[in-house]
Amino acid sequence: MGKQNYKAFWDEALKQIHDEYSEKGLEDEFKIWFNMEYVEDTLTEITVAVRSVFMWTQMVSMGYVAAVQEKIAELLGQDIAINYIVKNRTISADSKAKSSESEKKSSQTAQISDSPEKKEENSSLKQNISSDYTDLSIISEIKQKPKTKHPQLKEEFTFETFVSGENSAFAYNAALAVAKNPGRAYNPILIYGGVGLGKTHLMQAIGNYIYKERGGQVKICYVSAENFTNEFTSSIRDSSTEKFKAKYRKLDVLLLDDIHFLIGKKQTQEELFHTFEALSQNKAQMVFTCDRPITEIKDIEDRLKTRFTSGMPIDLQPPNYETRRAILQKKLDLLGKEISPEVVDYIAKNAQTNVRDLSACLTKMLGYAELLQKPLTIEIAQKELRDTFSQPTNGSISIETIQKVVANHYNISLSDIKSKRRNKKFVIPRHIAIYISRQLTEFSFPEIGYEFGKDHTTAMHSYEKVEEQLKTDSSLNSTIQLLIREIKDYKK
Repeated sequence: MGKQNYKAFWDEALKQIHDEYSEKGLEDEFKIWFNMEYVEDTLTEITVAVRSVFMWTQMVSMGYVAAVQEKIAELLGQDIAINYIVKNRTISADSKAKSSESEKKSSQTAQISDSPEKKEENSSLKQNISSDYTDLSIISEIKQKPKTKHPQLKEEFTFETFVSGENSAFAYNAALAVAKNPGRAYNPILIYGGVGLGKTHLMQAIGNYIYKERGGQVKICYVSAENFTNEFTSSIRDSSTEKFKAKYRKLDVLLLDDIHFLIGKKQTQEELFHTFEALSQNKAQMVFTCDRPITEIKDIEDRLKTRFTSGMPIDLQPPNYETRRAILQKKLDLLGKEISPEVVDYIAKNAQTNVRDLSACLTKMLGYAELLQKPLTIEIAQKELRDTFSQPTNGSISIETIQKVVANHYNISLSDIKSKRRNKKFVIPRHIAIYISRQLTEFSFPEIGYEFGKDHTTAMHSYEKVEEQLKTDSSLNSTIQLLIREIKDYKK
């Protein structure tokens, strides 16, 4: 292949992605996370230059590289891998010589197992790359490492990288106990809570721990409920259900993520029930996650609900300020980065919903500093994160939206939530909707009461009732956090 045969496809892919981001008002995000400079290509891959290994790692983990690959595949009609090298701003003569020597070694290493055609491609690639780029030794080093990780699990999801606080101490210790004694400590274990709180992290930490200790001696499978459903549906279509059963019913560890996806899928629920029974009989460890308490999941068979909670159900709560700050510092330590305590404090105080939001804010700040070569100040953090931390007002979220989302969650009508009916089925959602209205909008109690057909004292009483119940009912807090996220994302 020539030097830049796929360049036109690359440019068009980035143009289309840029247009999509611009339409959503995400111009800054595009500039930061798609900052890849086309360098070279071969028959099967494109090489791009980025500013640092850190930036590349974040681009990959956050799905930006995959987004470009998918777009190119659409345009080109074939899959193309994307590799990277690191671009330096300035390189001394000594470092150029070192880079050249390293390129030579890397080339020699790569050619050991390559075909003659592949040797020619590799040689061409390395000889034509400008000295403004570092060598490919990092990539070669990674490729030569023996595969010690489980193919379905993320290496970074371990107990060592999970920061445990008051919100997650019980979940952490229970998960660790399961990892140390699978099939016996708690089985099954069900971890539930809102988006981005670490459910998948803990689940995969269990898998990684067992795999590290026992390796090929155990069959471990991590799968989302959506993929489990799709795989089962395909097995019916292809008349390969026996193969499907053989795969899942003979496991030593099943890690099934997001079981709320199974709502309304009767055949998949039936199959999972029988899978559960077979694994339970074989004393295989099962771990499930869900975005809400199991009692709030509708259209899932009672016998399956009973089995989900027959071991150890665990509620994962949003982290408090101290834990959020510890999480940020842990991530900085793992990345080998430093930012001012004031900026860390600002993020910890404002990103209150979940760990994922914390990570996204930190990554954005590190990316900003990396690209612009500027030290982060509290003023920069406030400016760059103002949209992330902006509080919704009565102009951005309406009480009607809150009513619709809450009514839909509890499977009642909009008129029911505003009615005077005193049945518990309607009273609880009404109280919660009033509570959230006060939390997310600037409306007063008289204004909120009017929207629900109540006076201000009734609205205030509903709010105080929920507030009091939250002190002792952790599952209610999980439900409210889930509803708040759904309200903020409503028709976006």
